Amino acid sequence: MTSWLLPLAVGFGTGILSAWGVGGGTLLLLIMTLFLGVEQTAAQGINLLYFLPTAGVSLFFHRKNGLLDKNAIRQAVPAGLAAAAAGALLATAVDVTLMRKPFGVFLLYSGVMMLRQNRKQKK
Repeated sequence: MTSWLLPLAVGFGTGILSAWGVGGGTLLLLIMTLFLGVEQTAAQGINLLYFLPTAGVSLFFHRKNGLLDKNAIRQAVPAGLAAAAAGALLATAVDVTLMRKPFGVFLLYSGVMMLRQNRKQKK
């Protein structure tokens, strides 16, 4: 596969997932570190920059379609900002190898919870 084709396909696919609120950035981070050979800290920075435009576009369309819950936003945004600041400080202060296992556990837990939720919705 051409050297530019895989990153292009990954960017497109994860952009769609991000628009759906699925967490395309998480997938992007995994693909960059596992398959493209990008260092974890560099992948985190790229992921943050990637998030800004994709989230902005997604937010525009969700707002346009009346899909935003203002009460939930008021509650979630302050906590999210505080957690993002704490996470950024932790990510820059801790050795990258120490962060991989907890991140992997988080991904596995999230995947299991999503599968369980899908099963409940099908019943």
